[in-house]
Amino acid sequence: MNKIRVFISSVQKEFAKERQMLFDYLMSDPLLGLFFDPFVFERMPAVDHSVQNVYLKEVEQCDIYLGLLGRSYGYEDEEGISPTEREFDHARQLHKTKLIFLTNHRDEDRHSKEIDFIRKVEGLVVRKEFSSFSDLKVSVYTSLVRYLEENGYIRTSPFDATFNKKASMDDLNVQKIKDFVVVARRKRGFPLSEDAPERNILTHLNLIQDDQLTNAAILLFGNQPQHFFLSSHVKCAHFHGTEITKPIPSYQTYKGDVFQLVDQAVDFVLSKIDLEVGERAGSTQAGTTYEIPKAAVAEAIVNAVAHRDYNSNASVQVMLFKDRLEIWNPGRLPYGLTPEKLKKPHSSIPANLLLAEPMYLAGYIERIGTGTGDIIRWCKGAGLPKEPEFIQEDFFKIIIWRKDSEVGATGQATGQATGQATGQAVKNSIPEETLRSIRKIVHIIDESSTREELQEALELKGRDNFLKNYLYPAIEFGYVEMTYPNTPNHPGQRYRLTGKGFELKKDPSK
Repeated sequence: MNKIRVFISSVQKEFAKERQMLFDYLMSDPLLGLFFDPFVFERMPAVDHSVQNVYLKEVEQCDIYLGLLGRSYGYEDEEGISPTEREFDHARQLHKTKLIFLTNHRDEDRHSKEIDFIRKVEGLVVRKEFSSFSDLKVSVYTSLVRYLEENGYIRTSPFDATFNKKASMDDLNVQKIKDFVVVARRKRGFPLSEDAPERNILTHLNLIQDDQLTNAAILLFGNQPQHFFLSSHVKCAHFHGTEITKPIPSYQTYKGDVFQLVDQAVDFVLSKIDLEVGERAGSTQAGTTYEIPKAAVAEAIVNAVAHRDYNSNASVQVMLFKDRLEIWNPGRLPYGLTPEKLKKPHSSIPANLLLAEPMYLAGYIERIGTGTGDIIRWCKGAGLPKEPEFIQEDFFKIIIWRKDSEVGATGQATGQATGQATGQAVKNSIPEETLRSIRKIVHIIDESSTREELQEALELKGRDNFLKNYLYPAIEFGYVEMTYPNTPNHPGQRYRLTGKGFELKKDPSK
């Protein structure tokens, strides 16, 4: 087998030691040494040709361009361009795989042209910071092993496609499978019916083979997925300020299958952000608009749950601050895909394809490969102050910036009213978060509504979440009442405002 050629590029004087150590490491590592043939200029024999031309020729012959960037820009040719940047540009033009490793120096410690070079690189490839050779070695190892996996040199099944030897059909919820098929048939024309044998449905979805279940089957339809994958839950937190501080005002850890995780996390965010209620325009329900589009919240959370690294001991984290929403996903972008490229049309490379496809069939993913672009478009259409940000660090992070926090549930500037209402809440022992939910439900009730109508108006999927965080508190504190108070489960049960509820709807400060 021909070895994979790795061209190690850097400013010669700054990284002379690191280049040699990397060369020795790649040659001696039991795994990497089998596949990779590193090149460093120190190993090049004396030649009569132009040194720069020789280097560019080596770039042409390599499979991977590995660049080390630090403080110095290095020697500049007659056009003011360093050999390192020339080599990078050449690798880019030839569509070579590019791995960039960057020292963690501050910009003020770098040459101005090196800063410009780094900015150019950041827009084109994923780069990883390092502070020591030990850090560099680990990062290079991880990157090269991933290259081997993604290019088929070593065979390991993706997590979601791996068969789980401890699981059986008894660990799956048959009703969940049937409910999924009903939705998938309605939304995407799924060919099988809910009456089809469960094994046939799972086989069609590539989730079972010879009675062996994949990890994806458990995450999608398991009775207790966290029994098999401890970190597959989602942590949600709400902070009143702009920083992570303790005690945390509102914190939840959600468990369940991937559909439940998404629903619960989305409902958590919607319960904490502002809601604008429009005119009814002939309908019994007023139109509602959240300050952050629900579609953008859902897409970001679906992205995190569907594409995360399930081998990681970390979990998906959803954090709402006064000025932004952050969704952290323990995973990394595929080779060739950068945060900057996510803002433009790009190919879809799902990290967990067997998870992503059923989530698409169930309507949780609208169009595979367009999610990040849709998030940007939805947020722009909602008039949010800044474009969403996509950041690849140890976690993949999506940041969605919120509107002015002074805009409240009535869709008008209600900073003073909100403050007065909060003060009244404290006086009446109503928690601030509970009051926010009560105000939302009060503003969407006209004459009377069913539980389903109210839940749909608020765009909430979780029935238990709606009852616990919205309807029951509104009834408990006397803002909403049942039309059949003595028969809570009456088939004709509806909900209407009390006199106290009408007063709050008319004047949020009361």
